[in-house]
Amino acid sequence: MTLQVHQTFLPHDDPDASLAFYRDSLGFVVLHDVTAGGLRWITVGPEGGMGASVVLHPPGVTPGITAQERQFIMEMMAKGTYATLVLTTTDLDATFERLARLDVEVVQEPTVQPYGVRDCAVRDPAGNLIRIQQRR
Repeated sequence: MTLQVHQTFLPHDDPDASLAFYRDSLGFVVLHDVTAGGLRWITVGPEGGMGASVVLHPPGVTPGITAQERQFIMEMMAKGTYATLVLTTTDLDATFERLARLDVEVVQEPTVQPYGVRDCAVRDPAGNLIRIQQRR
């Protein structure tokens, strides 16, 4: 049996800002954009359909989550401690320079990590941490 990652979920608190970030800054394409019950789910992924897609979803919509838990999720998002996405690129320096020119919130410039990868980190509009690694 072979398993592959199909989708991952990241919360958003502003669907338009998240869409602009993933589409215009990261260059992802919109695969689905669905509104239901006044809430919006946006699925984005790499151009050409290669790799896993990212579902940008309203935070705390899982059945059974209490209002207090939903508030806690929102607080963690605001601090940037709720979710992380790791991407790879063939040219980390060019990718970082492009994002920096687009005024994306930079968390860490390209650096070699103690565990051996070279990466940088930015935040999406919802506070999710996006690490971008140099593909080996």
